[in-house]
Amino acid sequence: MNHVANHLVLTACIAEIDALRYTPAGLPALNLRLEHESEILEAGQARQVKAAMKAVAFGAMAERLVKQAIGSTWRFNGFLATPRNGKNVVLHVQEFQQD
Repeated sequence: MNHVANHLVLTACIAEIDALRYTPAGLPALNLRLEHESEILEAGQARQVKAAMKAVAFGAMAERLVKQAIGSTWRFNGFLATPRNGKNVVLHVQEFQQD
């Protein structure tokens, strides 16, 4: 079996946080929207990059994230997945820390 990687590290600010909710199994869950802005070198040219992304966190990670301020910037680690009922990928946050 080939080793397949799905790991994302993104420095972003918290743009929106929904209310903490619970899955049918009773696990805390949190939906949020992250915004990233930077300048990246691409093909030898400086490029302004902006990205907005939906994210989700579960369990203790959700309980930690819900306490963070809107507009605060963090380095998020996680993986990408498309929800069953969705079209866009969502970052599943596994860890976050001050950048």
